[in-house]
Amino acid sequence: EIQTVLMSTSARLFRSSPLTVRLRAALRPLCPHSTLTCTARLSPADVHSPFLACGSGQFVASTRKLHVEPKSSPDGAPERLPFSKVTEEDLAYFRKILAGRTITDPDLLESSNVDWLKTVKGSSEVLLRPQTTEEVSQILSYCNSRNLAVNPQGGNTGLVGGSVPVYDEIILSTSLMNNILTFDNISGILTCQAGCVLENLSLYLEERDYIMPLDLGAKGSCQIGGNVATNAGGLRLLRYGSLHGTVLGLEVVLADGRVLDCLATLRKDNTGYDLKQLFIGSEGTLGVITAVSILCPRKPKSTNVVFLGCETFEELLKTFQLCRGMLGEILSAFEFLDSECMRLLNTHLKLPNPITDCPFYIVIETSGSDQDHDSQKLDNFLEKAMASTLVTDGTVATEQSKIKDLWSMRERVTEALTHDGFTYKYDISLPVERIYQLVTDMRQHLGDRAKSVVGYGHVGDGNLHLNITSPAKDPALLAAIEPFVYEWTASCQGSISAEHGLGLKKRNYIYYSKPSQAVALMGNIKAMLDPKGILNPYKTLPDDLK
Repeated sequence: EIQTVLMSTSARLFRSSPLTVRLRAALRPLCPHSTLTCTARLSPADVHSPFLACGSGQFVASTRKLHVEPKSSPDGAPERLPFSKVTEEDLAYFRKILAGRTITDPDLLESSNVDWLKTVKGSSEVLLRPQTTEEVSQILSYCNSRNLAVNPQGGNTGLVGGSVPVYDEIILSTSLMNNILTFDNISGILTCQAGCVLENLSLYLEERDYIMPLDLGAKGSCQIGGNVATNAGGLRLLRYGSLHGTVLGLEVVLADGRVLDCLATLRKDNTGYDLKQLFIGSEGTLGVITAVSILCPRKPKSTNVVFLGCETFEELLKTFQLCRGMLGEILSAFEFLDSECMRLLNTHLKLPNPITDCPFYIVIETSGSDQDHDSQKLDNFLEKAMASTLVTDGTVATEQSKIKDLWSMRERVTEALTHDGFTYKYDISLPVERIYQLVTDMRQHLGDRAKSVVGYGHVGDGNLHLNITSPAKDPALLAAIEPFVYEWTASCQGSISAEHGLGLKKRNYIYYSKPSQAVALMGNIKAMLDPKGILNPYKTLPDDLK
């Protein structure tokens, strides 16, 4: 009887207050945890078949192993390449073209030499801060002639060591290239310099009734050029797609200083090769992005956020199926986190759980143009989810302050992890139904060797963020995690990097996700565009690629 009443009034209960409102299902027997078993785990180093799976799902002939172990640690730094050292004459040239913006003070260089996770530290002695594309062109032309290695750097929020020097590479910061160039209020196309901070662009667009097509936890620091260079995904990819679709044009300075002007603002342009796609996700190894034109959607007039709890991951996936079917065009995000994430949020950030404790939590966002229409669709979905006993508890927010509070439960997991110890981070793409099985298997594999093993991420696009913590950096623990995590992912035809890139840390694991022919072609493209290899060396491509 109680359950019947709750089911029939679920929508009304969710809407009974402008503030967040709690919804609880009646007590019911707990279903046994059900997970899907992955295919047999074959080590890529042991695969000798002449056919290897490509990322597209097609099969291509291959005659090499998926992974060739380098002489040094796979995620460690290789030996320094024979680049020139910076001389006083070099500094004099840089000071001439960048008056007051050539930084050599070690104290000022410190933060630019260390990555956000504080796991990679370079020893650069020069930080250059250009303001224009012409200045970037002059810098790269000179560095190429002198064989000086250059590390392009945006907001330095990367997680794979791609944004900081490995040795003494010159740091080329785009932070002062922060001007918005044009915005077309009819088409919604924004053109700006690469150093614009994502949050600043969002605020600029919101004043004009538009939004950025991507949203990231690091939006207060990350820059649009770095977002494009790493093909950042984020929380809105389910609704608006990847940057490969929303970026319309790029301006890029090549290694020899030539400026490639592909800064188009056209939705359709089918004339020849789409060269901008080469630089999206290239991590600064093919050129330095100096300007971006991007298609921005209209700001939703109606936004709702729901925070739900589920007993099993299987029920979470069924909720996702139901959600996509019933919410359709207004669904803009479907995120999840597990109970271990919630524990870290409670313990380290003192964020209270907005609902009762559950093994799994979901953050659903809807955005549309009609509040009444969206509310009705959401109410129908919630009523159905309750009637199907897929959801055990939940809360809804429609006010901006409450929406922000609920989103913080997902966005601040990374922050909470930094307080739990040394963190090993993995950004994996998998078939949606297999996402959480990797977390379960990793816990069983590591036993009590890890302090915490947590899983969260973007269910809508099959992206798992697997994080493992220990009290301190632990080589023995790392040896237990890798290559296990990569072998597991490869056996499921997944990707070892969904949105963070390869950088320094994962460059040598690329063969777990790409066949040797594809990697060799990447090397050919790199050699053509940057024959001296001065742009972001030691990153993205594996050490065995000569």
